[in-house]
Amino acid sequence: MIKVLIVDDQELIRASLSIVLGGETDFEIVGVAEHGQTAIELTKQLSPDIVLMDIHMPLMNGVEATAQIKKEFPQVKVMILTTFEELDYVRDALAAGAEGYLLKAIHPKDLAAGIRLVHHGGTLITQEIAKQLITQWINPVEPVKEVAKKNNFRLTEREIEVLEELSNGSTNREIARKLYLTEGTVKNYISNIYSKLEVTGRHKAVFKAKEEGIINP
Repeated sequence: MIKVLIVDDQELIRASLSIVLGGETDFEIVGVAEHGQTAIELTKQLSPDIVLMDIHMPLMNGVEATAQIKKEFPQVKVMILTTFEELDYVRDALAAGAEGYLLKAIHPKDLAAGIRLVHHGGTLITQEIAKQLITQWINPVEPVKEVAKKNNFRLTEREIEVLEELSNGSTNREIARKLYLTEGTVKNYISNIYSKLEVTGRHKAVFKAKEEGIINP
């Protein structure tokens, strides 16, 4: 049996994955956790073979938790499972020791197959993400200006890049094409930006970002 620990801050996702993966005859769902700190504690208590790890979680994110788990329990395999296609997170997660990086949109049977692959010593990264990494390596995006990085709203570099594109009047499709993302991912970033800036709408987000010095006027 492959013992699986599911880590996600959304209860619906935890429950759904538990049901889907629990239906596989060779899987045992040994526990669920809502953030990285609990994931570390449960890894120590339950000794899972595979940890399915979300990225964006309160208290401790998936990258930090992955690094800690791989340091304390190197035999445990960690697979990042997220809705985000952010290349910085991919690199950070893999650097932290993750053996896999998948999107939540993956078909359940493909996810199960991926878990088996990683359990038997493989490393898994989706073709779409691999293509993005190669594309960015060939055509690197210009770095965000240092002044834009200094903000009090915990915006990521990629979110700031999206903000700058919004200020230029770019559509979601144009932003996706320029930053090598899908339109769905761009929508996720814009939603996060609204939440962090506590605004509704593009114009308000751009106005506040300029007012706070996050992006240039």
